[in-house]
Parts: sequence; C-alpha cells; structure tokens
Amino acid sequence: MLVSTKWLADYIDTKGLDPAELAEKITRSGIEVDAVIDRSQGMTNVVVGHVLECEKHPEADKLSICQVDVGEEVTQIICGAPNIAKGQKVIVARPGAVLPGGIKIKKAKLRGEESNGMICSLQELAIEGKLVPKACAEGIYVLPADTLAGADALEVLGLHDTVLELGLTPNRADAMSMLGVAYEVGAILSEDMKYPEITYSTSSETAESVLKLRVEDMDANPLYIAKVVKNVKIGESPLWLQQRLMAAGVRPHNNVVDVTNYVLMEYGQPLHAFDYDRLQTGEIVVRAARQGEKIITLDTQERELASHQLVITNGQKAVAIAGVMGGANSEVHEGTTTVVIESAYFKPASVRQTSKDHNLRSDASSRFEKGVDPNRVEAAAERAAQLIAELAGGEILQGSVVADELNKSQKEVVVSPDFINNRLGMKISLEDMTSILSRLKFEFEAANGLLYIKAPTRRQDIQIEEDIVEEIARIYGYDEIPLTLPEGESTPGGLTPYQAQRRIVRNYLEGAGLQQAITYSLTSKELAQSFALETAPVTELLMPMSEDRSTLRQSLIPHLLEAATYNVARKADAVTMFETGSVFLGETSEGLPHEEEHVAAVLTGKWLDHSWQGERKTVDFFVLKGIIEGLFAKLGLDNHVSFEQAQMDGLHPGRTATIKLADKMIGIVGQLHPTEQKKRDLKETYVMELNLAKLLTFSIEPLLYTPVPRFPSISRDIALVVERAQAAGDLEKIIRSAGGKLLKDVRVFDLYEGEKMEPGQKSVAFSLTYEDPERTLIDEEVVKAHSKVLKALETEGNAQLRG
Repeated sequence: MLVSTKWLADYIDTKGLDPAELAEKITRSGIEVDAVIDRSQGMTNVVVGHVLECEKHPEADKLSICQVDVGEEVTQIICGAPNIAKGQKVIVARPGAVLPGGIKIKKAKLRGEESNGMICSLQELAIEGKLVPKACAEGIYVLPADTLAGADALEVLGLHDTVLELGLTPNRADAMSMLGVAYEVGAILSEDMKYPEITYSTSSETAESVLKLRVEDMDANPLYIAKVVKNVKIGESPLWLQQRLMAAGVRPHNNVVDVTNYVLMEYGQPLHAFDYDRLQTGEIVVRAARQGEKIITLDTQERELASHQLVITNGQKAVAIAGVMGGANSEVHEGTTTVVIESAYFKPASVRQTSKDHNLRSDASSRFEKGVDPNRVEAAAERAAQLIAELAGGEILQGSVVADELNKSQKEVVVSPDFINNRLGMKISLEDMTSILSRLKFEFEAANGLLYIKAPTRRQDIQIEEDIVEEIARIYGYDEIPLTLPEGESTPGGLTPYQAQRRIVRNYLEGAGLQQAITYSLTSKELAQSFALETAPVTELLMPMSEDRSTLRQSLIPHLLEAATYNVARKADAVTMFETGSVFLGETSEGLPHEEEHVAAVLTGKWLDHSWQGERKTVDFFVLKGIIEGLFAKLGLDNHVSFEQAQMDGLHPGRTATIKLADKMIGIVGQLHPTEQKKRDLKETYVMELNLAKLLTFSIEPLLYTPVPRFPSISRDIALVVERAQAAGDLEKIIRSAGGKLLKDVRVFDLYEGEKMEPGQKSVAFSLTYEDPERTLIDEEVVKAHSKVLKALETEGNAQLRG
C-alpha cells in the first residue's frame, strides 16, 4: 500500500511530523513501513512553460524549435516529443536544473540550433511509465491551460510529497485504504480523523425506474448496490486526481474510471462503472457462470468461466467477473453518457478462487479476498456518485438499487484487564486500556471487572481476546514491555537423530573436499524428472515466475550440473559440489506435494594437483565411488550397501551403477553421458544422488569397537579369469560368503583385459586377509578356508585361477 502523506493530511492532522518520524511511529505500532519515498527526487529548477511558437527543426524531421515563456523570459528549447504543439503548458527543466539520478541540464546546441533547457515527460521526473496516462505515455505531459507560466512545476504536479510504502500482513486489510491508514495514524497520535463530506443533489428520476437488479446467489453476494448517474461527459480527470492516483500506484484513464479507483484507494471498497447503454437490457443479474461461458475482460483477454465462479450479467450475457475484473463489452468509453456504479460485498473465498483460476489479481480482488468493510459499501457508492457528478457533470438519480442480506453487526469480544496484563507481563492500568480503545475508535463498556468491546467492521481481524491484547500492546508501545528472564525449568535444545545424522553427512562431504551448494527447488517441466531415482506426477505452479521455474524438481542433479557449467565457463578447473535438499514426488493424501530429502554431488575437472610432488589426478568414477563408500562407512552402513552396474538416461552406459541398501535401491552414481557433457560444455563429469531420508532412517545395530588384534594376519592373493560381463562386486560377495569367520577383509587390486586374455574374458585380482583375534593361525586352517573360497568361486562364479 502506497500512502501519500499529502493525501493523508486531508483526513488526519499529523502534527507536522517529518515523514521519516511518522514512518517510525507507524512501524513501531505494528505496520512495517518498507520505504519512505521522496517524490521530488531532489529535483530543482523545474518550472511551468508556455509554448508560444513551435516550428519544425530545419535539419531534423523529428525535432521542433519551441519558443517557451518560462515566467521570467521567453527562451528557445529544442524538443523531440511527437505531441509538442503551440499553446501548450509544459514542464520545463531550465539550465542548471537537476533531475532524478543526478542528471544536470545545461545549455546545448542541437543540429546547429540553441536549446536552453528541456521540455520534460513524466518519466523524466521519475514517474514510472506504467503510471503515466496513455495519451502522453510516448511524449511530454501537457498541463491544464490555466496553469501559470513560471510556477514551480513540482508543486503543480504534487511532487513535493512523500509516499510511505506499507508492508501489510494479510490480517491488516483495513490499512489497504487511506481512511484505514488515517484511523491507524489517529490512534498513534491521539488525533480525531475527518471523514469526507458527501453531499449532492439528485434528479426527480429514481434509479429503480431505469435499472432492475436480481441476485441469484445471495450467499456469494449478500450485498449489491447500484447507483445511476446520467448526462456524464467523459474526459480527462483534473490534475489533482491524476496525481493522487499516480502517487498511489494507479494509472489515470478518464474521469469516471479514475473516480472509482480514487474511492477504491480512499475507502478500500472496490467499485466498477458500467456503461448503462452497453448493458442494453436495463437489468443487472448476479449469478453463477455457466460452465464454458466466455467473457472478454478489460485486459482484452478471452476467459472461459466455470460454474463455481460468480459473474455480473445483463440478464443474458456476462459483463464482469464478480470482484475480479470488468468486461470489455460494458466498459465506460468516450461516448458514454449514463453510468451505473457498482458497489458490492462478494464472499472472500469466492473471489479468491476465481482470481486463482484465471491467474488474475487486481486491486479489487486483493481487497475482496481479504474482506472489505460491510458498512462502507454504501458510503463508497455515494462518494463515487458525488465525485462523478462534480468531475463529469453528471446528474445523480434518486436512491440506489439494492439487494441486501449482509450481516453488518460488530464482533463483540469480552476480555479482562488481568488477562491482558498476564499475557503481556505488564501492569497497564484500566484507564490506559480504555484510552487506547477510544483512540482506536472501538466501542466498549467497562463493567464487572471486564471490558465488553465491539470491534468496528473495518477491523475484521479482531475476533478473539488475544487480538485485543495485541491492539493494546502495539498502541501502548512494544518498547514498554519489560525485559525479564524466563522463569521455571528449561529444556536444553538438541538435534533429533535424523538431524544429527544429516549433519554428519554434510560435514563428511565437506571434509572430503566438496563444497555445499544451494539451488532452486523449481525447475522447468522438461528437467523436472531428469536423473530422478523415482518418478511421480509432477507438481506445477499456477503462477510461475518463468517457464524455467514452473515445476517442482524430482532430482537435485540437473541444477547442480547447471552450477557446474556456470563455474567451468568462468575458468574453474575443478568443480566439486554437493547439495542436500528436497525433491517432490506426486501428492500426499492431504493434497500437498510429497517431499523427500536427497543428497547429490557433481565432480568434474581436477581432483588432485600437487605440483611440488608432480602428482596430478582428474576426477574419475572411482573417486566419487570412494567418497560414497567413505560416507557409508562413516554412517556404519558399509556392510549393508552394494553397487550394481546399471543404465540410466543421461548417464554413461558403462560407467553407471545403482546403489542398494539392504537390496533396495537408494541412489545412483555414474559418469554423465558424453552427449550430455558436450551439450553442457563439460569434460568428464561424474554425478551421484542418494535418498537421504531412506539412508538416515535405516535401522542398524549400535557400532561396537574391537581392540587392535595382537596376533598376525595372513594374506592370500588370487587372480581369477572370468567372463568380461562378470561384475567384481558379485565375485566379492561369493568370497565373503564362503570365507567364513576367519576372512576379515577382501579388496580388488588389479583388473586386466589385455591381449593375453581370451576374447570375452578378463582377469580380476583380489587380496584376501585371514585373521583370528584370539590366536595365531596355522597354515592348515588358512588353506582349508581358502580352498572353500576357490571352490565357491568355481561353482558359483564360473571363475578359474589364472595360471
């Protein structure tokens, strides 16, 4: 919410407070002021000019030579605006003027002609292009003809003003209006506010004689008020109205539409103006849309409606989406002479759902969906009728056309002063409490040791006792709450077993030389399931920031690869990153995305570079596999994990393995496919991903430490000839199974596939360690155990000892 302090002064005396001081007081009372914006932007020497003559530049088709009266003198200025013309009152930055951004204006020559200053557009005065009226969006801004030449242009434009940007929480819908902010400032400063006076004359004709109203769904629309104004003349709004709208972040259009937007900002009540003649039927019917019914809205988009959405119709076809946006077929235009003003209360849930369905949020829908003040609906309609009559020369018909079943009663809350003080840990007197309630304009009665409070309907966030506690505290001053140490027993904080294990994972990977990365949970629909350990229906956002951030990810690897590409492109010769984060797989029974935590890593480039020792090593499959095995050992899971050769889209078919925990797949490790590497401008790159949730919740027996053996071990090396497709991991399993209790360790130390081997065969060498912690082994025992291993390898693995 943008609040002009000049506009705010119409309703409340701010006691001459500096805007920064006022912002500080508002923030301390519970509504954060995000920014204090000086609209003058430090501009100087900007005046009103009167264009006396305007001729084409002899040397440039798009330039004009203007003779401009700036009050003290007539000076020549070269202007390139397409809409410059003789007789206009314009904004002139004189030589020596300073414009936003520190731009200084000097005398200059353009194509041989002298130019003493600059004729300015609103954009050059730091007014956003989206707020500039369309008529002058591509050129200069033309001031009213009665503006005095030489006057301070910033004063004329209302730019000697400060705007407060309020960061409102969803419960403070009351502050989404100038009157709501005035109530708030009045409570802070103990000042009474001034309400706008609404007085006007009416014709003898009644609104009910020209307009019929029927509301078919009173639950979704319990209050609808329509007023009729005849003989209006559509034109530009006066400058004061345009400037107030621009200060509030609203673009001016014409006098009728601007009045509805002005009242929206003033009262917080959305309004809509229909062209009566375009309605054609003299009737308004509010009903549920027909499934598949279509309407072209004011943004020129055709929208298909659903049966749960509420629409305003002329009895035959839809002319507006209730509470969201009007239709182009009933829009006020230059030829409009009779206007129907709509002011209504629409059920918040209905507007919220409709706005969500159409991916369409407007100033109106943002207020309706939070709940407007039911007691301001009629007042806003009356205020709009008054202003249209004043600014568009309209004639207001008597009365209004009304359908009303809305409960406008105030919410009553009963609370005791002791309850308030106990909750705050303070000793606020009853007199101070009643004073604060009076400043907030809450009706109340103090009796029998209780406060009987009626919260005004503008404050729909006041529902329970704790809401009153908050109101008392924030106006009394949060700074007044005493600082005390908590009393009673305290429970020291700690990590859950899962959190402790997750921390071990992160610490281990950092200790192994990897750097932690944090990437987006959102990705494109095309990448959402890439490299996923498990796929499920994807979750897409209704209103994504972009197509690249439209879908929740099901793997961490794609974004880590993007990060790797980014770093390699910036001459990083080694990228070793990991991430722990969530992936999202389908939906839970509650309709929310099912979330699982994974850990993933990407390695590319150098792994070791010890130039002094001449030792260099690039990343390969076994570097990453070794890191993973070290992690499992750290978690005490190394005896439960196995690797199996596998194939996966995007990974190298011969250098990829699935990782199993107790025979259930929990992850992958492998090299990125060469085509993927080329596409991403990467050299050999290796990735892994593990289901961290399954990994850390796996049940294992407590880790027991054994003493260092006092007796020597015996080693036996064997070289086996096997089929080339035989996995070394399968052979290791056979060895461990057959080795019995004396076999303590098995490791692969050689692989040979050279010319001395038969086609389709390879040699794998293992080192086996036998040991008994209680005594020294004798050869016969080792021979017996080793023979069982060799026999098992021959029968189960079809392996032969290499001669």
